[in-house]
Amino acid sequence: MKKLGWGMLGILLIAGAGEAQERKVPYWASISTGDALMRTGPERTYPATWRYRRRDLPVQVVQVYGNWRRIREQDGTEGWMLATLLSAQRTAIVTGDGPAEMHVDPASGSGLAWRAEPGVVGRISQCESGWCLFDAAGKKGYIQTDRIWGVDPGEIVE
Repeated sequence: MKKLGWGMLGILLIAGAGEAQERKVPYWASISTGDALMRTGPERTYPATWRYRRRDLPVQVVQVYGNWRRIREQDGTEGWMLATLLSAQRTAIVTGDGPAEMHVDPASGSGLAWRAEPGVVGRISQCESGWCLFDAAGKKGYIQTDRIWGVDPGEIVE
């Protein structure tokens, strides 16, 4: 019975890896570690152009090549990163001029929970109708999607 269980687990893991490889680009991801290199090409032999030390930073995957992902960051910079350095965890970064308002509910008339300066990174969920629930290290509030980079216009994120 144990052998059957481990065998099924292996099949499920392989199937899940295949699904991740087949995601349609572009798609959103985040940097999963506090030390990740962006390279000029999809091999370790290519020079590193950037070293990222900010976990959860949102990136957009624009191309897939084996275990490598060509990513784009907020300012348009593109390069290659190992897929193992990326996470499916959805995150976003606050953009714009001045602090962004985080509301208690996804509505402009709802109470103000807190304000976040541009550059603050948080995990996003419950994105719908131009609002996302934004969680920056446990501090939560709803933010309008036009104040963050990491979600497409009109995208629904559960």
